[in-house]
Amino acid sequence: MAEWSQLPNELLQEIANRLESPFYLLRFRSVCSSWRFAVTPRPSRLTSRFPFLPNDGISENTWGFHLSKHGIYLVSSSETGTETSSDLWLIKIEENEPGRMHLLNPLSRSQITPLPEDFPKVFDFSNCRVRELGQAYVLHYVQFRPSVNALNDAGHLYMEKVVFMSLGSNGDDFALLTIHVSGKLVMFKSGDKRWTVIHDMPSLYDDVIIYKGSFYAVDYTGRAVLVGLSSNVSLVANPEFGGDKKFLVESSGELLMVDMYLSVVPEPNLDDDEDYQHSQFMGDKTVKFKVFKLDRERKKWVKMKNLGNRVLFLSDDCTFSTSAFDLYGCKNCIFFTDNFFYISGEDDEIFKSRAIGVYDLENGSIAPLADYPEYSKLFWPPPDWHKLMSSGVSASLRTSKLCVEFNRGSGLLSVHFGGVTLKHATGSILAVNPQIRRASLIRQGQGILMN
Repeated sequence: MAEWSQLPNELLQEIANRLESPFYLLRFRSVCSSWRFAVTPRPSRLTSRFPFLPNDGISENTWGFHLSKHGIYLVSSSETGTETSSDLWLIKIEENEPGRMHLLNPLSRSQITPLPEDFPKVFDFSNCRVRELGQAYVLHYVQFRPSVNALNDAGHLYMEKVVFMSLGSNGDDFALLTIHVSGKLVMFKSGDKRWTVIHDMPSLYDDVIIYKGSFYAVDYTGRAVLVGLSSNVSLVANPEFGGDKKFLVESSGELLMVDMYLSVVPEPNLDDDEDYQHSQFMGDKTVKFKVFKLDRERKKWVKMKNLGNRVLFLSDDCTFSTSAFDLYGCKNCIFFTDNFFYISGEDDEIFKSRAIGVYDLENGSIAPLADYPEYSKLFWPPPDWHKLMSSGVSASLRTSKLCVEFNRGSGLLSVHFGGVTLKHATGSILAVNPQIRRASLIRQGQGILMN
């Protein structure tokens, strides 16, 4: 049998072409030097800028957005003896420019900052098992602060979900699909360098996704469409009326639609003498979900009674799923964010956002994540092994391992290898020796913070 390192370059390139995630490509290139030199890294589009969407009240010639990428990872220690659900940690890493990263709430866009005082300053991820569960992209306004009312005090974030599609193996061409403020679909293609509003809108659109290499969208009636790169739209599923907000999720190779049902109720934590009828004290509370599977031939959604061994996650900027076996239980569950499941205690300082809820599709129960201690450990606090991953400030460890340093105040991350700071919080590359830089790419392939 031939050595792995001696596989033909053509075969290695063929394998690499089937690795859609940049994360897995980097892990692939880190196996050995021959694999690394046989496959070139894909260029990042994170430095690209995009014009404002039409009807923003800004000149179409004004460049108004830049794109950041979020990676969702399931991390566990490879050194623990018998893994359990308490050994797992679900994290989201934002990279809004190469080398500048933040730790985020896995189901929202909010940064986890400041980190707790006892949080290890430096991690060594080379001894972790890491699996990517999903990717998300977020548009940020550049040199423009939109009105508070328009974006619900969002500051510099464009709040609608954005999906990204690479249009070539070289990574130079790409397309974005999102939802316009009018509820219409809007597309950006790098070749056109402008946004195109798609004037197909029987109803307002709720969600967009990439499924099997194509853009899909669903409106609030459940009508689903395939969106072509020429801005043409074709029906894939007729409406499925009932709920208040629709989500698209890919799970085990199938396209699912999750229908969220809301109820308008008074805001929690108000005194009895408060005027509950006043509109500012009313809000939407999630009360149940229904899940449907796409039947492409019949162009309809088929209701599912249970998810089997799957678990679904509905976040602000993406949806994803995983096997319940990966989480050691919690099958048939949907994790989501809700304004009414407020966090209490020290976690309130960590997750400064809507809290997480859990819905059991089989029995219809719904409750805050805090009511499920076995599940809440997946999010926060980190498992006990994370302290063992800390290499502290030991010079000997820093010279031999990949280390990720956390700034507690800002939540920024820095990457170290071979005693040199390779990626600083400002994003500048401080290692100028090309041999050191090449080594950093190899070692980063074994961790989760890479580009």
